[in-house]
Amino acid sequence: MNESVNLDDLKRRMDGAITAFKHELGGLRTGRASASLLEPVMVEAYGAPTPLNQVANISVPEPRMLSVSVWDKSMVGAVERAIRDCGLGLNPITDGANLRIPLPELNEERRRELVKIAHQYAEAARVAVRHVRRDGMENVKKAEKDGDLSKDDSRGLSDKVQKLTDETIAEIDRVLASKEAEIMQV
Repeated sequence: MNESVNLDDLKRRMDGAITAFKHELGGLRTGRASASLLEPVMVEAYGAPTPLNQVANISVPEPRMLSVSVWDKSMVGAVERAIRDCGLGLNPITDGANLRIPLPELNEERRRELVKIAHQYAEAARVAVRHVRRDGMENVKKAEKDGDLSKDDSRGLSDKVQKLTDETIAEIDRVLASKEAEIMQV
């Protein structure tokens, strides 16, 4: 086989997409409030997108309430906008340099919104896996063109890359189905 077509590296990169997907799903809380719910929120701070946890402290004072203490008072408006626009359906209440974020009750409509968000995360993970597949296939074609692989080896390697891609996407679909069932559970 050829060094330019490393299946272990492709597998590692695809597993990274699954790990990132699971991490994003962890932010879709169905019951209690959790500080990780706000992890994906990016704030426009000093001209650059910055993770919320780098401009404020996030705490959970009550089971259905998040509290965000912004370090720089001039950033309160930007933090509030970022939380409001993050797609999680949260409406922060500003109190000086602090934001209180009551978590909406999980009614049927809210559950459907969370499922849609989970599907968006899954599609992003599938796209990432397909990008890794494309890189692998390009490496196989390049190795065949350079004469490092025969046509048969190239075809076999392409089949392995495709099989790896199919398995990874099936895993993403399993994780999504599990999270969807958890969200829709009454």
